[in-house]
Amino acid sequence: MGAVFVTGATGTVGSAVVEHLLRHGEKVVAGVRNESDRDRLPSHVETRAFAFTAKRPSATLFAGADRLFLMRPPAIADVRTFLFPLIDAAREAGLRQIVFLSLQGVQANRRTPHHAVETYLRDQSAPYTLLRPNFFMQNLSTTYAAQIRDRGEITVPAGRSRTAFIDARDIGRVAAAVFTQPGHLRRAYTLSGEQSLSYRDVAHIMTEVLGRPITYTRPSEDAYLAALAAQGYPDDYLAVQKMIYRVVRLNVSAFPNRAIRELTGRPATSFARFVHDHRATWTPPPGSSTSPEN
Repeated sequence: MGAVFVTGATGTVGSAVVEHLLRHGEKVVAGVRNESDRDRLPSHVETRAFAFTAKRPSATLFAGADRLFLMRPPAIADVRTFLFPLIDAAREAGLRQIVFLSLQGVQANRRTPHHAVETYLRDQSAPYTLLRPNFFMQNLSTTYAAQIRDRGEITVPAGRSRTAFIDARDIGRVAAAVFTQPGHLRRAYTLSGEQSLSYRDVAHIMTEVLGRPITYTRPSEDAYLAALAAQGYPDDYLAVQKMIYRVVRLNVSAFPNRAIRELTGRPATSFARFVHDHRATWTPPPGSSTSPEN
């Protein structure tokens, strides 16, 4: 059996995919853009120079691999130019499965790049498996980490909506399962956590686990976007944020499911477990005004 070629192997989801494939005893080839990325991967993972924006890839890129984990980097919107050729090369190389990291609800949102990729995979009769995850818990430990750490606040315009957050580590477990078990070709899986939480619930759980008050400030959309603009974020980023949280306020992401449990045999990670595992991310440095001893 060949290896799994993993794109985005050093990222939040890709690193989890690599970890769980290795736990399954699979060989992994990681496509890396920079030489320094090699140091961020386990020593027994083969690395291969790869960039989505490089010239059209050839089938030789996948030498020794028979499966592909494909994700879209956030900076790439033109999937026709940068992702479709990679799919073509994978088909030319005879890969037997392409697992694509898509987006929850993408089938009803034709304007997203993910919808275009899903459509292309179908139109080309590619051997796809589609993973459509809900909002990542890791958004709170990356994008919103500083405001939680420094001010004890979660500031997003989500209103009273609820979200069935998913731990990106669970996506890695699911990807490893669908790569190593039969029956997943041409299937699409919506992946949510098993808890539907409001952001007030999120703040309460973080308060309990971290041992200091975390509050959900519930800003208006206008106030949130104005704050981002004042920080220098470009208009296209503001437009994406506006779209994301309007969808959130419609409670599209509110519904939990048991897909992770059914696909992997283990329940989805609880939000309290996630906060416990990442608590250092939100711990203020000693002596700061928000550190527990002050």
